[in-house]
Amino acid sequence: MFKLSRVLKACVAACVSLAAAACNTYTSFPDPSLSKRDVELLALAPQSFSRDLDPARARIRMPNSTGEKTPGTIIIDNEARFLYFVEDPQTVLRYEISPGMESHQWRGTATIGRKVEWPSWTPGKEARSMAPGLPATVAGGPNNPLGARGLYLYDERGRDTEYRIHGTNEPEMIGHPVSLGCIRMHNIDVIDLYARVQLGSKVIVR
Repeated sequence: MFKLSRVLKACVAACVSLAAAACNTYTSFPDPSLSKRDVELLALAPQSFSRDLDPARARIRMPNSTGEKTPGTIIIDNEARFLYFVEDPQTVLRYEISPGMESHQWRGTATIGRKVEWPSWTPGKEARSMAPGLPATVAGGPNNPLGARGLYLYDERGRDTEYRIHGTNEPEMIGHPVSLGCIRMHNIDVIDLYARVQLGSKVIVR
Protein backbone atom coordinates (compact mmCIF):
# COMPACT_ATOMS: atom_id res chain seq x y z
CA MET A 1 0.00 0.00 0.00
CA PHE A 2 1.25 3.46 -0.90
CA LYS A 3 2.32 5.54 2.09
CA LEU A 4 2.53 9.32 2.16
CA SER A 5 5.90 10.78 2.97
CA ARG A 6 6.23 12.91 6.07
CA VAL A 7 6.57 16.05 3.93
CA LEU A 8 3.47 15.23 1.91
CA LYS A 9 1.52 14.44 5.07
CA ALA A 10 2.54 17.78 6.51
CA CYS A 11 1.43 19.59 3.35
CA VAL A 12 -1.95 17.84 3.36
CA ALA A 13 -2.46 18.67 7.03
CA ALA A 14 -1.58 22.30 6.41
CA CYS A 15 -4.03 22.57 3.51
CA VAL A 16 -6.81 21.03 5.59
CA SER A 17 -6.11 23.47 8.41
CA LEU A 18 -6.17 26.45 6.05
CA ALA A 19 -9.44 25.31 4.50
CA ALA A 20 -11.00 24.90 7.92
CA ALA A 21 -9.82 28.33 8.96
CA ALA A 22 -11.29 29.86 5.82
CA CYS A 23 -14.64 28.25 6.50
CA ASN A 24 -14.63 29.47 10.08
CA THR A 25 -14.17 33.13 9.10
CA TYR A 26 -17.81 33.25 8.04
CA THR A 27 -20.14 31.98 10.75
CA SER A 28 -23.83 32.26 11.47
CA PHE A 29 -25.08 33.46 14.83
CA PRO A 30 -28.31 32.66 16.68
CA ASP A 31 -31.56 34.60 16.60
CA PRO A 32 -31.98 37.24 19.33
CA SER A 33 -33.99 36.74 22.49
CA LEU A 34 -37.63 37.70 21.98
CA SER A 35 -40.10 39.24 24.39
CA LYS A 36 -43.57 37.75 24.77
CA ARG A 37 -44.93 40.63 22.71
CA ASP A 38 -42.39 39.97 19.96
CA VAL A 39 -43.35 36.31 19.79
CA GLU A 40 -47.05 37.13 19.58
CA LEU A 41 -46.71 39.85 16.92
CA LEU A 42 -44.13 38.02 14.80
CA ALA A 43 -46.49 35.05 14.63
CA LEU A 44 -49.03 37.36 12.97
CA ALA A 45 -46.56 39.12 10.66
CA PRO A 46 -46.07 38.18 6.99
CA GLN A 47 -43.39 35.51 6.62
CA SER A 48 -40.84 34.79 3.93
CA PHE A 49 -38.41 31.90 3.75
CA SER A 50 -36.65 33.00 0.56
CA ARG A 51 -33.43 33.77 2.45
CA ASP A 52 -33.18 30.11 3.45
CA LEU A 53 -32.77 29.26 -0.24
CA ASP A 54 -29.76 31.54 -0.69
CA PRO A 55 -27.09 31.05 2.01
CA ALA A 56 -25.00 33.78 0.36
CA ARG A 57 -27.51 36.32 1.68
CA ALA A 58 -27.71 34.89 5.20
CA ARG A 59 -26.99 36.82 8.38
CA ILE A 60 -23.38 36.08 9.32
CA ARG A 61 -20.40 37.14 11.40
CA MET A 62 -17.40 37.82 9.16
CA PRO A 63 -14.01 39.56 8.95
CA ASN A 64 -14.19 43.34 8.96
CA SER A 65 -13.24 44.72 5.55
CA THR A 66 -15.34 47.91 5.79
CA GLY A 67 -12.46 50.18 6.79
CA GLU A 68 -14.38 51.24 9.90
CA LYS A 69 -12.94 50.04 13.21
CA THR A 70 -15.11 51.70 15.88
CA PRO A 71 -17.40 49.14 17.57
CA GLY A 72 -21.06 49.98 17.15
CA THR A 73 -20.66 51.70 13.78
CA ILE A 74 -23.21 50.77 11.11
CA ILE A 75 -22.21 50.68 7.44
CA ILE A 76 -24.87 50.40 4.75
CA ASP A 77 -23.84 49.25 1.28
CA ASN A 78 -26.64 50.22 -1.11
CA GLU A 79 -25.17 48.38 -4.08
CA ALA A 80 -24.42 45.10 -2.29
CA ARG A 81 -27.66 45.42 -0.27
CA PHE A 82 -26.05 44.59 3.03
CA LEU A 83 -25.80 46.34 6.38
CA TYR A 84 -22.67 45.79 8.46
CA PHE A 85 -22.44 46.28 12.22
CA VAL A 86 -18.91 46.65 13.56
CA GLU A 87 -18.66 44.20 16.45
CA ASP A 88 -14.95 44.88 17.04
CA PRO A 89 -12.06 46.11 14.86
CA GLN A 90 -11.67 42.66 13.30
CA THR A 91 -15.29 41.50 13.01
CA VAL A 92 -18.61 42.67 11.60
CA LEU A 93 -22.12 41.27 11.58
CA ARG A 94 -23.71 41.29 8.13
CA TYR A 95 -27.45 41.56 7.48
CA GLU A 96 -29.33 41.58 4.19
CA ILE A 97 -31.32 44.75 3.52
CA SER A 98 -33.67 46.40 1.08
CA PRO A 99 -32.29 49.88 0.23
CA GLY A 100 -34.08 52.69 -1.54
CA MET A 101 -35.03 52.61 -5.18
CA GLU A 102 -32.23 53.95 -7.35
CA SER A 103 -34.00 57.30 -7.58
CA HIS A 104 -34.21 57.48 -3.78
CA GLN A 105 -30.88 56.08 -2.64
CA TRP A 106 -28.73 58.45 -0.64
CA ARG A 107 -25.21 58.43 0.73
CA GLY A 108 -23.73 60.15 3.73
CA THR A 109 -23.50 59.87 7.50
CA ALA A 110 -26.04 60.02 10.30
CA THR A 111 -26.46 58.96 13.91
CA ILE A 112 -29.04 56.85 15.69
CA GLY A 113 -31.20 59.49 17.37
CA ARG A 114 -34.13 57.37 18.49
CA LYS A 115 -35.04 53.71 18.96
CA VAL A 116 -38.61 52.37 19.00
CA GLU A 117 -40.05 48.87 19.35
CA TRP A 118 -42.96 48.11 17.02
CA PRO A 119 -43.14 51.76 15.89
CA SER A 120 -46.16 53.50 14.44
CA TRP A 121 -45.89 54.96 10.95
CA THR A 122 -46.97 58.39 9.75
CA PRO A 123 -46.84 58.37 5.93
CA GLY A 124 -44.92 61.27 4.39
CA LYS A 125 -46.03 63.44 1.47
CA GLU A 126 -44.40 61.24 -1.16
CA ALA A 127 -45.90 58.05 0.24
CA ARG A 128 -49.32 59.74 0.26
CA SER A 129 -48.90 60.89 -3.34
CA MET A 130 -48.25 57.28 -4.34
CA ALA A 131 -51.11 55.90 -2.24
CA PRO A 132 -53.69 58.63 -1.50
CA GLY A 133 -55.82 56.28 0.58
CA LEU A 134 -53.23 55.87 3.35
CA PRO A 135 -54.44 56.65 6.88
CA ALA A 136 -52.95 59.54 8.85
CA THR A 137 -51.10 57.08 11.10
CA VAL A 138 -50.63 53.32 11.09
CA ALA A 139 -50.35 51.82 14.58
CA GLY A 140 -47.40 49.61 15.39
CA GLY A 141 -48.00 45.93 14.77
CA PRO A 142 -47.46 42.98 12.43
CA ASN A 143 -48.88 44.73 9.35
CA ASN A 144 -47.08 48.05 9.86
CA PRO A 145 -44.52 48.83 7.11
CA LEU A 146 -41.89 49.66 9.76
CA GLY A 147 -42.07 46.18 11.22
CA ALA A 148 -40.68 45.13 14.58
CA ARG A 149 -38.17 47.90 15.27
CA GLY A 150 -37.30 51.40 14.14
CA LEU A 151 -33.87 53.05 14.31
CA TYR A 152 -34.32 56.74 13.51
CA LEU A 153 -31.50 58.51 11.67
CA TYR A 154 -30.57 62.05 12.70
CA ASP A 155 -28.20 64.50 11.01
CA GLU A 156 -25.17 66.26 12.51
CA ARG A 157 -27.42 69.01 13.91
CA GLY A 158 -29.62 66.53 15.72
CA ARG A 159 -32.52 66.83 13.29
CA ASP A 160 -34.62 63.88 12.16
CA THR A 161 -33.71 63.01 8.57
CA GLU A 162 -36.98 61.07 8.21
CA TYR A 163 -34.92 58.06 7.14
CA ARG A 164 -35.11 54.89 9.21
CA ILE A 165 -33.54 51.49 9.55
CA HIS A 166 -36.57 49.33 10.22
CA GLY A 167 -38.32 46.00 9.85
CA THR A 168 -40.92 45.22 7.22
CA ASN A 169 -44.32 43.77 6.44
CA GLU A 170 -43.02 42.68 3.02
CA PRO A 171 -40.18 40.26 3.84
CA GLU A 172 -40.18 38.88 0.30
CA MET A 173 -38.83 42.24 -0.90
CA ILE A 174 -35.69 42.18 1.24
CA GLY A 175 -32.70 42.17 -1.09
CA HIS A 176 -34.43 44.41 -3.63
CA PRO A 177 -34.17 48.23 -3.91
CA VAL A 178 -37.80 49.21 -3.36
CA SER A 179 -38.06 51.77 -0.54
CA LEU A 180 -38.30 55.57 -0.60
CA GLY A 181 -34.88 55.81 1.04
CA CYS A 182 -35.30 53.95 4.30
CA ILE A 183 -33.39 50.73 4.97
CA ARG A 184 -35.59 47.68 5.44
CA MET A 185 -34.52 44.51 7.21
CA HIS A 186 -36.02 41.15 8.07
CA ASN A 187 -37.88 41.59 11.36
CA ILE A 188 -35.74 39.06 13.21
CA ASP A 189 -32.61 40.82 11.95
CA VAL A 190 -33.71 44.31 12.96
CA ILE A 191 -34.63 42.99 16.42
CA ASP A 192 -31.10 41.63 16.72
CA LEU A 193 -29.50 44.86 15.46
CA TYR A 194 -31.71 47.00 17.70
CA ALA A 195 -30.45 45.18 20.79
CA ARG A 196 -26.84 45.87 19.82
CA VAL A 197 -27.10 49.51 18.74
CA GLN A 198 -26.72 52.44 21.14
CA LEU A 199 -28.18 55.92 20.77
CA GLY A 200 -25.62 58.16 19.10
CA SER A 201 -24.08 55.33 17.08
CA LYS A 202 -22.64 56.40 13.73
CA VAL A 203 -24.29 55.27 10.50
CA ILE A 204 -22.41 55.44 7.19
CA VAL A 205 -24.41 54.99 3.98
CA ARG A 206 -22.38 54.17 0.87
